[in-house]
Amino acid sequence: MTTPGETAKSAPAPADGTAPATPLLRHGRVHISARQRGADITALVRLALHLPHVLVSAAVVIATAYTVEALGGPPWWLGSAGWALSGVLLFHRPCERVMARRLFGLRYPTPREAPTLGAVWREVTARAGVDGTAYQLWVEDSPELNAMATAGHIVGVTSHSLSSLPPPQLAGVLAHELGHHVRGHAWATLLVFWYALPGRLAARLLWRLARRTDRMSAGAALLTAIVLGAVVIALITATYGLILLPLITPYLAAAVSRRSELRADGHAADLGFAAELMAVLGDESEREPIRQPERRSLGSAPGGEPVLTRLLDSHPDVHTRLHHLQARLERER
Repeated sequence: MTTPGETAKSAPAPADGTAPATPLLRHGRVHISARQRGADITALVRLALHLPHVLVSAAVVIATAYTVEALGGPPWWLGSAGWALSGVLLFHRPCERVMARRLFGLRYPTPREAPTLGAVWREVTARAGVDGTAYQLWVEDSPELNAMATAGHIVGVTSHSLSSLPPPQLAGVLAHELGHHVRGHAWATLLVFWYALPGRLAARLLWRLARRTDRMSAGAALLTAIVLGAVVIALITATYGLILLPLITPYLAAAVSRRSELRADGHAADLGFAAELMAVLGDESEREPIRQPERRSLGSAPGGEPVLTRLLDSHPDVHTRLHHLQARLERER
């Protein structure tokens, strides 16, 4: 950890005997977080926005549990309670490791990658006053400049980012991802994904049934339409109309996601990494000005995108992020 006026320590020499890494930071200030983990307003709003999805999922789970009980299975409340409590398992370390490998396609750092990644992470977490060993560092084999914060304790970075970014800029990227964790963005996103999953699966099944009506006889198609209509009316009644909110929820959720990205940028800036993160964003926007929205993490450019598509972007455009970071730098001066 460095204090104002001190020169930061250099990252340790790589295990392969090459020249030592350049100093991680030349100046900076220590930021001690009063609460190492919490939930900011964007995390809470994200949970609130997806409450209709969770209610629909609960209705699906309860209906399924009743059906299983009627067929001679366990009591309906047992399956429903199991689903309600299952979210706790998502933050169990073995479950997180399974998700990292199977769901996100991550791997452990190699012996050559681990020293550099570990040194940078220790510097970032020391500045934040956070126990860095509470998190698991992973690597994604990808040619993109990207990183992620997910589950309860997973911080991932692409192999390209790890090999191409100098330690100060890699620190800025990791400080951004740490911001997602300490502000509650990562765990809120995971819970929303998990508890909305039964509703999504049911909606997908209903959609497939609706698409097959043209292959049915007139009587079967009419019967299917009546059943689907009854299900929709029942769900609207049971949720007091909240089931209709998902029609606009994607746009609201995308707006909240963009705000959470700016807040994570602000966390990196508070730790003294504003200039380093700006350098990464600027370089990435020059190399790849247009990114796919679902893969965009370090920067984006809206040129040529339809308005509705831009409203669904989960990340702000790079110019907005640079503007906010520059404003923070000027306020600190």
